[in-house]
Amino acid sequence: MVQNQEQPVGKITFSILIALSLSHCLNDLLQSVLSASYPLFKDDLGLSFAQIGLITLVYQLSASVFQPITGIIFDKYPVAWSLPIGMSFTMIGLINLAFSDNLYWILLSVFLIGIGSSVLHPEASRITFLASGGKRGLAQSLFQVGGNFGGSLGPLLVALLVAPYGRQHLLIFAFVALAAIAVMYPICKWYKSYLNRMKAQTVSIRKPVHLPLPMDKTAISIGILLILIFSKYIYMASLTSYYTFYLIHKFNVTVQESQLYLFIFLVATAIGTLIGGPVGDRVGRKYVIWASILGAAPFSLLMPHANLVWTIILSFCVGLMLSSAFPRHITLCTRVASDQARINIRTVLWICFRSCRRCIGCAW
Repeated sequence: MVQNQEQPVGKITFSILIALSLSHCLNDLLQSVLSASYPLFKDDLGLSFAQIGLITLVYQLSASVFQPITGIIFDKYPVAWSLPIGMSFTMIGLINLAFSDNLYWILLSVFLIGIGSSVLHPEASRITFLASGGKRGLAQSLFQVGGNFGGSLGPLLVALLVAPYGRQHLLIFAFVALAAIAVMYPICKWYKSYLNRMKAQTVSIRKPVHLPLPMDKTAISIGILLILIFSKYIYMASLTSYYTFYLIHKFNVTVQESQLYLFIFLVATAIGTLIGGPVGDRVGRKYVIWASILGAAPFSLLMPHANLVWTIILSFCVGLMLSSAFPRHITLCTRVASDQARINIRTVLWICFRSCRRCIGCAW
């Protein structure tokens, strides 16, 4: 067990951050394959929207509720190879999902896929913090852009590789999981070296925790950030899970076309994350956060009244605006928290995001 207080290494490690970003990209690609496949499962197995909601619920339970559990376990008993272990669960879940022919088999498959996500996010976020060299904003942006870009690729690949040929072609994504495990190998070696250094160090006196702000202001600031993230990702989760169904029902597009339009929306979230960091550094984090929330409102109000072309354009604008402030949320939250609490607060923010998506699944 490692008792040492975790601190970033002295110099930013770009090779590890890039590998973490790519791992996040491949993980979120595989996670987004699930929601992109909903229309296929609905047509092939005759599932109702309530059953689709149940699938979403089971997935989000394993992907969110298990996050603090894995976080607590790996806090007490760090495992250098935790990332490949989590990705192995995802790979097994995808293989099962490709051949599942009833609702219960699908539920088991998505549960396994969710476990992989619940391991990667807190652990990869921890390693991102350690490899940041103190440049937390840059490190978090790199990590987050990888996830958003990967999440946008999932629907596109499903449209190209699965929709024309059948659900069994989901098996292709098991090879993507193998590629992710290979990418994680140098990360694990670096993290193992870090853990060995921590074991060699003996900390006899724990440093007192100092907060940059008084406790009441810290709690209020974090509470506001959580509310903003919660409200934002309710809308994001709605589009991600049911946007394809909306397009199919209202505009009579094909399943393949709906997945391509979902890809456009998710690409916008990746672009928004990428440009939101530099813009926030230039004009200020607070302005970017509030513009991200309020700026999406007019586009959202116009979408139900727009034709197909304008719906796609408006959805792109919504994704661009909403995602622009997420790295700012993380970095602003860590600035008002103590060093010891920073990794735990990241986990809380991720749980909030996952819980939003779980609530959407329950509602349906």
